[in-house]
Amino acid sequence: MKTEDQIEKMKRFRNEITRFMLLYKFALDEMETKVEILKQEFQSLHDYSPIEHTKSRLKSPESIMNKMLRKNCEISLASVKHDIKDIAGLRITCSFISDIYHVSEMLQKQDDLTVLEIKDYIKNPKPNGYQSLHLLIQVPVFMSDGQELVCVEVQIRTIAMDFWASLEHKIFYKYNQSVPERLTLELKQAAESANMLDVQMERLHREIKEIKDAQGEDDMIEDLKRIIINNQKIALPAGFLKLLGE
Repeated sequence: MKTEDQIEKMKRFRNEITRFMLLYKFALDEMETKVEILKQEFQSLHDYSPIEHTKSRLKSPESIMNKMLRKNCEISLASVKHDIKDIAGLRITCSFISDIYHVSEMLQKQDDLTVLEIKDYIKNPKPNGYQSLHLLIQVPVFMSDGQELVCVEVQIRTIAMDFWASLEHKIFYKYNQSVPERLTLELKQAAESANMLDVQMERLHREIKEIKDAQGEDDMIEDLKRIIINNQKIALPAGFLKLLGE
């Protein structure tokens, strides 16, 4: 039977773990909000958003513990915060390679965020063909008892990169992390094919944009008579247009 002192210690420990995990959840919430604001801003002002969608992931306490044991780290919350930087993860999927660097640049310009590390696996793919841009970002989280700085790993990739990475992960674990050499080679070739697709689609996107930019003045004027808010097109009142001498 547990003593009152033991029960009190368990309560304190549970609360410490809960608060620790909440910090990373709140940091993810903040990052998702920031990305959603950028997405809506671009969709409304430019009728195009470089961000397709996002997906967040929070490691479980069990997963964190297993990683600490694999790394032979001291088991404490302070050690976890210092040694495990991917507890909170945010994946941003973009349409084109150029969008990846654009989104990265916008995040780096936000004053309340601190970019601690950048790993560019697009310019320098991993040996297996993996491509993505990784940012380790420090996010301020304001709790009732003060501010905490929390790390979030942000991965930015194209749809093709994300498709390849997802399937590679499934194949890798199906073979219990020991993939035959023949399949390893084919996976790398598939990654190269995905990259070729990205390059081709970006070229098509650029050419279509040039055609749109060259559209007639009448069509352009009609576009300027509408605004986009929350993915809805709203016609501007005639009175607004008169202010411009319409």
